[in-house]
Amino acid sequence: MVKDISEFLKKQIELERRIVATADNSVKDMKNILVKEMIYSISLDSKKHESMLTALLAMQKSTQPFISETVSKELHENIKIHIELEQEAIQTYKELLEQVENEQVKMVIQAIYHDELRHHALLKKIYNVIIEKETLDEDEIWEFIKDDFIPQY
Repeated sequence: MVKDISEFLKKQIELERRIVATADNSVKDMKNILVKEMIYSISLDSKKHESMLTALLAMQKSTQPFISETVSKELHENIKIHIELEQEAIQTYKELLEQVENEQVKMVIQAIYHDELRHHALLKKIYNVIIEKETLDEDEIWEFIKDDFIPQY
């Protein structure tokens, strides 16, 4: 049971940093490009985890500012474009998966395809939150996005 979330987050941030350092060190002289990039992608995920944990830690210390109207409009348009691009990526990866026969290629494309599906779903939820932001508080926003943000394996 986690008694002090801030301390837990600090420990996890440090753990993610060690994972990144270990992964990066393990491939620094790697000649096999596929293995190198697969391990590097895990390192990038751990960097992402560190960043998200750092944001959670910051949220423990202070309330988060609302998004200004100007920033909201720009973010609204950028996320709309991002959603369209993710949809295009999903479609092209899906088509490729239907055609490719090489199991190694298929495995990598399938991993990317699943990432794109998660990205697309999360962006759509964020987009809806921005449009409806006047009526949602931080707890409602969290409830709205958590199911797609946290994969159910």
